[in-house]
Amino acid sequence: MAPSTLPGRPGNLTPTEEKTLKELWAATLKVFGVAPSPSENGINRDMSSVEKAAEVGSRVRSDTIGSTKGKKKRLSLFGRKQKESEDSGDLNGTSGALYHSPGATASSHHDGEDKYGQTKEFQHALASQSPEDLRAAFWSMSKHDHPDALLLRFLRARKWDVEKALIMLISTMHWRSQEVHVDDDIIKTGEGKALADSLSKDPAVKKEGEDFLAQMRTGKSFLHGVDKEGRPICCVRVRLHRQGEQSESSLERYTVYVIETARYMLVPPIDTAAILFDMTGFSLANMDYAPVKFMIKCFEANYPESLGVVLVHRSPWIFQSIWAIIKGWLDPVVASKVHFTKTVEELEQFIPRSNISKELGGDEDWTYRYTEPEANENDLMKEDAPRVKLTEERQEIVLKFEAATRTWIASPEANPTINKERDLLAEGLRENYWKLDPYIRARSLYDRIGTIKEGGVLDFYPKALASPTATIETEKTHQTNHETSADDVD
Repeated sequence: MAPSTLPGRPGNLTPTEEKTLKELWAATLKVFGVAPSPSENGINRDMSSVEKAAEVGSRVRSDTIGSTKGKKKRLSLFGRKQKESEDSGDLNGTSGALYHSPGATASSHHDGEDKYGQTKEFQHALASQSPEDLRAAFWSMSKHDHPDALLLRFLRARKWDVEKALIMLISTMHWRSQEVHVDDDIIKTGEGKALADSLSKDPAVKKEGEDFLAQMRTGKSFLHGVDKEGRPICCVRVRLHRQGEQSESSLERYTVYVIETARYMLVPPIDTAAILFDMTGFSLANMDYAPVKFMIKCFEANYPESLGVVLVHRSPWIFQSIWAIIKGWLDPVVASKVHFTKTVEELEQFIPRSNISKELGGDEDWTYRYTEPEANENDLMKEDAPRVKLTEERQEIVLKFEAATRTWIASPEANPTINKERDLLAEGLRENYWKLDPYIRARSLYDRIGTIKEGGVLDFYPKALASPTATIETEKTHQTNHETSADDVD
């Protein structure tokens, strides 16, 4: 049976939820410098609720004019649009400071509710990044997703509170573009960069490359198959991790890389993934709190509403005290998605036995094998002309989507025509992204083995697998470098 669209998703919103989504879009567009005005397109309407939400963005950026006047702007996809916005007046429609007191927003987002300090990150983002920068970061993150789906993740995570959702959204844009550099580094350079770095004469660079590849080659975690709900499964073999074996930076880069790669395997109505922690052979030597904390922060702060279920399989008794600590770090909603399984029968409650590998007692005859990056697999990224052409096409679709969204916000009643127009434009963005993808994203293992195919077509059970040779060699290397038990590596 085909999965159905869950509540709170595009196409399945209550009138109240749609109104709240409009409010978040109004606030977001205002931060981006493309806010609607009451007189736009000659439409007279009551803007009370929308203006209230949009003001969330406008009242926070204080004293940024002086701090950014001398700041040299970078060329970007949205440079022209931003200049037009500046020429037509500031975001508040006044000649004074763009934004007002930051304390207004911060005071309503209590420290106890702000687990990761996102209010400060939000304020820092508004103070250090131009509206153009944040707008570009948003459209870069949206990739093949319906833009509404992206905003709705933040709304659901913040229980439909527009102000809190906006703070979370903008701080995530800042995290992606300024701190972690998800799209302009991790995904853009991928495994190929790690391979090149592993051959570097610079010891520090060489170690980072080797550490990243070690995790890919041994299959510490991998994406394979789907659960009963059709969600892609990320399997983490905990026994293959040892504290200090890889640098903290390589562990974090690898974590973000796996999460981002999993995003390409989400096709509506599926919008969450399953994580299976295989605890077979676990010992205290495998426990490392730092990467666990980082993973939790990623999902709770920067990838909201992305986890469907977390399965902890075959955990030994020594993990009980560790779990008590970890559970205390988790948001109650996330903690409620964690389930412990001991047997294949219990695991089968979540994953069909035919999709459970023989390694875990299931029926699927499948073993993880890593296929090394190929020499010319990213050659398309060197071709400027098609990338520029497709990027310009994307820019035009974005402008049309934003214009349609302003019209949609202005409509006091349900408007099927504008809803259809926005959905068609969102589909245009999806199609455009997959044409653009090979010019901006390095190929991954899952492209090489055929899980992710041209145009975003997915095959969760591809027949084209890597030769066993690479796997055997990397396992031998792992066993040679570390004293491990026979159960540590498959």
